[in-house]
Amino acid sequence: MSPRRTRGSSCQSVVIRLVWAVGVPLAILLQLVQHVPEVGIPLLLVTFAAGGVYLVRTARKSEQRRLEAAHQAQIREVQSREVAQYHTMGPAEFEHAIAYLCQRDGCTNVQVNGGAGDLGADVIATAPDGRRLVIQCKRYGPTHKVGSPEMQRFVGTAYNYHRANIAVLVTTSTFTQQAASFAATQGICLYDEQALAGWASRTGPAPWHLVTAPAA
Repeated sequence: MSPRRTRGSSCQSVVIRLVWAVGVPLAILLQLVQHVPEVGIPLLLVTFAAGGVYLVRTARKSEQRRLEAAHQAQIREVQSREVAQYHTMGPAEFEHAIAYLCQRDGCTNVQVNGGAGDLGADVIATAPDGRRLVIQCKRYGPTHKVGSPEMQRFVGTAYNYHRANIAVLVTTSTFTQQAASFAATQGICLYDEQALAGWASRTGPAPWHLVTAPAA
């Protein structure tokens, strides 16, 4: 729907509400003005004033809703363009892209350890607040969800072996319900396609902003 049609529909809605709120009482007041002018005229003036206030407030709320909807649509468009880039990457390129996001947003000592011997840590860095950040990257297609076995393997090394203060699993896909439930019990920060899109486009938080535990 075009913005012009949206604004037209909003105006029509305002007019309809105004007719019901003011039109019917106005007809009654006009009868009073004719037969009891000393009562009807003051009431008529009050009605016009109240109707004007109602119209202004309704129009203002309608415009605020329209602007918010336009803003949210713009954010979704930016995020969609941003995350589309990650779907074209290979696994190694994706790991380097995540490392870049960490460095861009203030992390230090950023290392890419992806490969057969990474023991679940594709990216290791120091978060801006000093905590040790360990990230595993899963560059999957939209229909390939990260499952519970992968989550369990990551938990087994992120804290005990890599000594993570913040453990993050980021994917271009989503997580199964079992994986998400298990991650919640282990304090794993999950970043699916939508969260990654927000982080990459600066319209959402970086992972370490969602984990508030103090550094060990």
